[in-house]
Amino acid sequence: MELKAKKSLGQNFLKDADVLGRIIKAANLSQDDVVIEVGPGQGVLTELLAGVCKKVIAIELDDRLIEPLHTKFVDNKNVEIIHDDILKINLPELLTTNNIQPITYKVVANIPYYITAPIIRLFLETKIPPSEVIFMVQKEVAERICAKPGAMSILAVSVQYYAKAEFLFTVFKESFEPVPKVDSAIIKITHNLQLTTDNKEKTKKFFRVVKSGFSAKRKTLINNLSNGLQIDKKEIEEKLGSIGFSPSVRAQELGVEDWKKLADILA
Repeated sequence: MELKAKKSLGQNFLKDADVLGRIIKAANLSQDDVVIEVGPGQGVLTELLAGVCKKVIAIELDDRLIEPLHTKFVDNKNVEIIHDDILKINLPELLTTNNIQPITYKVVANIPYYITAPIIRLFLETKIPPSEVIFMVQKEVAERICAKPGAMSILAVSVQYYAKAEFLFTVFKESFEPVPKVDSAIIKITHNLQLTTDNKEKTKKFFRVVKSGFSAKRKTLINNLSNGLQIDKKEIEEKLGSIGFSPSVRAQELGVEDWKKLADILA
């Protein structure tokens, strides 16, 4: 199945057997696991997944790859190939059809860089979330997602609100064909089970505060929150002080728990 990667789809096919093995190990799969693989490409990782888990649902957008994938896995009864766009598919319907309940499946994907954030958001916010997600993303993005207070971004806060994010290992660009311009990394995102019963209004308010806080990178948190939420600066200064932060603090210095406290007291 030798096809040229499509630049328009952000394709880079992983060829390194050692890296593939490390991904399988990181996923910690058993014969009871169902895995959704996004962008199986030429099916190299799909084949390894099929050998260690109950079922693989591989979702591929590139129409050139569908027939070769069907041919490759014609004898694998535990592999289902779906020709669709992961960002347009009805994920809850797909999971319900396959009788998959919340937190009973995992996701493995080598994500095209240009749709990293939407795909992560899809699996974190779905009403039937996975227990774990193993994603290969651009290394710089992986570092941002897994950042600690002092180097936080709105992406880091958004992911870490829903889940624990871990940087597992770097995948050097030479492991791909064609060779991309930058290195990649494998991250593990473990969903917070308690969030399944969280109040939607509370979550909505949390992100309204966070988005306001990060609205202008060069400004202090007080200025951003005051402008974004239409609240007097003095009041915000007092609220920040009550959770241990100075008036000069900036958004990147707060962790997720700090943002939760701040959202609660700004109610």
